[in-house]
Amino acid sequence: MDFNYDVDKSNMGLILSKFPQQCRDALNLAKEIKIETKISNIVVAGMGASGITGQILKDYLGNKIPIYVNQDYSLPEFVNAYSLVFCVSYSGDTAETIAAFRNAVRKSAQIVVITTGGKLKELAKKLNKAIVEIPKGIPPRTALGYLFIPMLTILQNSGIIPDKTAELKKMIDSLMNVNFEEKAQELAIKLQDKIPIIYSSNKLRSVALRWKEQFNENSKVHCFCNVFPELNHNEIMGYENLKGDYFVIILKDEDDKFEIKERMSITKNMIAKNCPVREIIIKGDSLLTKIFSTIYLGDLASFYLALLYGIDPTPTPAIEEIKKAIK
Repeated sequence: MDFNYDVDKSNMGLILSKFPQQCRDALNLAKEIKIETKISNIVVAGMGASGITGQILKDYLGNKIPIYVNQDYSLPEFVNAYSLVFCVSYSGDTAETIAAFRNAVRKSAQIVVITTGGKLKELAKKLNKAIVEIPKGIPPRTALGYLFIPMLTILQNSGIIPDKTAELKKMIDSLMNVNFEEKAQELAIKLQDKIPIIYSSNKLRSVALRWKEQFNENSKVHCFCNVFPELNHNEIMGYENLKGDYFVIILKDEDDKFEIKERMSITKNMIAKNCPVREIIIKGDSLLTKIFSTIYLGDLASFYLALLYGIDPTPTPAIEEIKKAIK
């Protein structure tokens, strides 16, 4: 199978190859920012590739502090002066995130803006809010390191979480030392002319969602995701009356609870009677490494699937058309 592509037509492959270095560079982006106010909850306001950072943060930190992912124009009623609101928008011109920023100002919340510029940076600068300015020039969905890692830096600077620097560096080393290309290409071949369905434990909801979004944007295909154990109470019935050519991928963390792994095995065997299914075992020395290494595999697989379809993974014309129509 030939995965060669024209670099002049699409630089997505080059950008993805630099993702580990992007994460390393991101370690220094917010080192001077610290929140002095005692924080009772965290809200991450962002859409699409910016918003997924909130779900990753929620999965990674678990129940250590309440975290709410806000993907709407307004913020929850509970937001107040003891809330830390991360307003994340790569472009700085995302309508929903700008509206959430204004709402956070009215609620007197602690605000940090993560962006390359745009209206959001302009407003934050005018109102003297903390800004993490990240590098421009790449598609927002490829800037995950720039968008996510500064949040951890700020949280540890502020004493909200322990220092994660050593863990972050180990995670980055794992991305640089492991060759994901072969696995991603093999997976892309299996997914050709199929509709991907991604399943994971609830603990790794963000990873399944990221895979879905990357197949949507890079491969330009429908992709769906769900989590255990909830899918066993509804979605499993859909395999008795299949109406699509699906390929199921189960992302199984080696440290998932016994009950979840048991459900995954039973479900895999049931699905396999009517639909192709592949189980991917997630390994790593920390939850952060597991999250980012699996995300990287999904990013690459979606890129290679685009190449198999002979399409450029970089542009997202339908998304841009909707943005222009709403302005």
